[in-house]
Amino acid sequence: MTYQASPARYEDMVYRRAGRSGLKLPAISLGLWQNFGGTRDYPGAFAILGRAFDAGITHFDLANNYGPPPGSAEELFGKVMAHDFKPYRDEIIVSSKAGYHMWEGPYGEWGSRKSLIASCEQSLKRLGLDYVDVFYSHRYDPNTPLDETMGALATLVQQGKALYVGISNYPEAETREAHRILSDLGVKPILHQPSYSALNRWIETDRTIDACGELGIGIIAFSPLAQGVLSGKYNSGDTKGSRGTSNNPFLDAAKIKPETLAAVDGMAEIARSRGQTLPQLALAWVLRRPEVTSALIGVRTLEQLDDNIGALSNLDFTAEELAAIDKACAGGLTDGKPRW
Repeated sequence: MTYQASPARYEDMVYRRAGRSGLKLPAISLGLWQNFGGTRDYPGAFAILGRAFDAGITHFDLANNYGPPPGSAEELFGKVMAHDFKPYRDEIIVSSKAGYHMWEGPYGEWGSRKSLIASCEQSLKRLGLDYVDVFYSHRYDPNTPLDETMGALATLVQQGKALYVGISNYPEAETREAHRILSDLGVKPILHQPSYSALNRWIETDRTIDACGELGIGIIAFSPLAQGVLSGKYNSGDTKGSRGTSNNPFLDAAKIKPETLAAVDGMAEIARSRGQTLPQLALAWVLRRPEVTSALIGVRTLEQLDDNIGALSNLDFTAEELAAIDKACAGGLTDGKPRW
């Protein structure tokens, strides 16, 4: 049966401008980092992707190495684009990135011109697209001149292979310099994609979020649920299928501090007082900042997707609620600042 998008898909979604660009993104975007690789079949993937688009989620975030295995998320999404989403291409924002390890040899990672342009070409083939809407430098490369990395991004726009460019995991000083270089090239970065959650506030302490606000760069926050910690599953002990029990090098459930689990309990109590689930509270907290364009979710089930979207029904906080969240999280904060 041919997929037909819901005619009501734009009725309830909130859209926010990406910095000072003309591009608007849904307040909730869907990432395909770990749940849409070789372990996910087409029907299961499309059930989530189609439900997301029907709910007004127009932005789907990928990278060259998303899977597992690397590249498989783009391949799977490319099949969805060709089979189901093709009539809606102009309603959809597809983003990809390059910077982390993708292939062997000296050009398969980091930020050289060779690596970024070759990677974008490979991503377009896997996706079956002529262009991506946003292409990111996935991480700052301390060993490549920044003007080379940013020059490669500008070239991709000039070649029509990307409509916009962004950066991800860049600290404050490097964010400012990337913006300066790209502005001189006539291609301003419109998005910065850092990790950001109530338990991981490095972009606040580093002042990266302030720099983005000043420069007109929108923030799209990844891991707003702190890689599942703010789902509450690690507190309940129901971790079946969760990221902490998967082969995820970024999270080891056994190493979650007791202070962090206590912070989650405190957040859950505040969520109940607001009539929200814990994930909804965590997403609303990220979206409270005007610099934040979108919160990037990763879900395994339709139930998780629907619950996350439900955050949009209550995005306002009182000063007392924000103070209570700060107090609850004080002992459980983690240092998520990127390391090279």
